[in-house]
Amino acid sequence: MNLSLLPRLGSLARRSAFVLVAAALAGGCLADELPELGEAARAELSPQMERKIGESIMNEIRQREPSYIDDPEINDYLGRIGRRLVESSANPTGDFHFFAIRDSSVNAFAMFGGFIGVNTGTILTAQTESELGAVMAHEIAHVTQNHLARQIAKEKQNTIPSMVAMAVGILLARSNSSAAMGTIMAGSAGAVQAQLAYTRDFEREADRVGYQTLDKAGFDVRGMGDFFTRLQTASRLYENNAPVYLRSHPLTLERLSDMQNRAQESPYRQVVSSLDFYLVRAKLRAFNGTPREAVADFETLVREKKYVSATAARYGLAEAQMRAKNFAAAQREMDVLNALKVGSPLIAGLAGEIRLAQNDAPGAVAIYREALQRFSGAKSLVYGYVEALYAARQFDQALSFLESQVQLSFADATLHALQAKTYAALGKRLQQHRAQAETYVLRGQLGAAVEQLQFAQQAADGNFYEQSAVDARLRELRALQADEAKQKKGGW
Repeated sequence: MNLSLLPRLGSLARRSAFVLVAAALAGGCLADELPELGEAARAELSPQMERKIGESIMNEIRQREPSYIDDPEINDYLGRIGRRLVESSANPTGDFHFFAIRDSSVNAFAMFGGFIGVNTGTILTAQTESELGAVMAHEIAHVTQNHLARQIAKEKQNTIPSMVAMAVGILLARSNSSAAMGTIMAGSAGAVQAQLAYTRDFEREADRVGYQTLDKAGFDVRGMGDFFTRLQTASRLYENNAPVYLRSHPLTLERLSDMQNRAQESPYRQVVSSLDFYLVRAKLRAFNGTPREAVADFETLVREKKYVSATAARYGLAEAQMRAKNFAAAQREMDVLNALKVGSPLIAGLAGEIRLAQNDAPGAVAIYREALQRFSGAKSLVYGYVEALYAARQFDQALSFLESQVQLSFADATLHALQAKTYAALGKRLQQHRAQAETYVLRGQLGAAVEQLQFAQQAADGNFYEQSAVDARLRELRALQADEAKQKKGGW
């Protein structure tokens, strides 16, 4: 996919460009007209093509969007909530990926292939986990209902680049970026307005399906109405500059009333937000303002007991102290957290980070090893454990652990990057470049991956079987490059 138009958007649109097909196409999809429309869309755009488009845009986000949060703890948390919702959705076995964007505005967006982004402003604005779940369920519904594919079927776009260009235009229209609209949307304003005209019916369908998903997943269905009511109330204070979420997901009184009526008709269910919900919010808050301001903010919360969760407040203070590089103070807060005897991968991960910052690598190794026995699926702890082993110069152990993890999650680029780093420490050049090549493949950088395998071919420390594996993989990647070149030449 050719995304060369991204760098040309200029500073006006740069921070919003990553949404592309996300809020843009998502917000302008079809009305809920005929059931067979989804099947017609599939004839135009296959699920495999959708996934490839989504992966291409996701790689652009990771590489070029500075507000993308490469934090496994936050993204792990969103993934846990997301998977719980997906399992209760219209596509319970669907392949979804959830990630966070550091942006104080309230917004979320769904992209092709099940990639769903959530702004940090949304996480901090949600007062309960059910409210956050409501927003995510709404975005999941956009994907499961094939809204994006249905849009393509209706508009009959001839090429993927024209579809992306239209997506950018719609996005900028919603962001009030009039100058960028004039540049990018020359001659297509009418088409954009036609796309926007479908928004209300589209959003009603996402509300209905999202509500069903939220309910089946065991969340409080009142969270949907509560969250959107609060946004609607806040929007009156913004006058003509409504919150981003309301611009990309226009909210009518009819939709709001429908959410509230559904909730009233449902049996009352008291749902308690998880500790991790409050810990993630505290972590995000600890990175607001300067380090000194963050420390002062949490010290005030702890002193005046202005918090919903004492554990989260202490955790936030420890994070803020770490950010301020006051490691002794961070350790004191961690001692308090340990005394509370609460368990979370976020708390365990921070404990390991504090030990590493204090140059106690063996202590960090012990913390991560114990934590992984309790929270084996937490990627943040997996990465932290490898970093601790590396800091303790236990390279062979790190490599052995990584090999087992890669077998479980071969598509995890971070694991391959850690492998490359560990191989380098052991002086294994062929394996270092081979692992780095896989990192680049998974990040959509085929050219860089081919270059790494060429370096691996030149390394003199590999045996016959390792060299043969490098040669075979290089042939595969060159074939992929040739295939992509053909697709681009054909207008993809």
